[in-house]
Amino acid sequence: MEHKQFIEELQSRLGKDKKEIDNLFSDMLQILKDRCGQMDTLSIQGFGTFEPRKKMERVSVNPATGKRMLIPPKIVLGFKPGTVIKNRLKDISGDEQ
Repeated sequence: MEHKQFIEELQSRLGKDKKEIDNLFSDMLQILKDRCGQMDTLSIQGFGTFEPRKKMERVSVNPATGKRMLIPPKIVLGFKPGTVIKNRLKDISGDEQ
């Protein structure tokens, strides 16, 4: 599902106009960016938890040249799905087997 389809789905479910939904979604993403930028964990009940993690610098080797490179430290965003989502995915994958 693409962003446009997601906004249309929210619009039909909430009965609001497209601009309101788009603003709501933009504000939600901005809060997520701000909180994760401050290294805060963000939990959404029934959905999951977003957790920023620091990855330390490391040495990597280019397999083609054998050259060693230092990869700088960075922050990555991890996501742990909530129980409701896990169960839904388990039900979907169980139906296919």
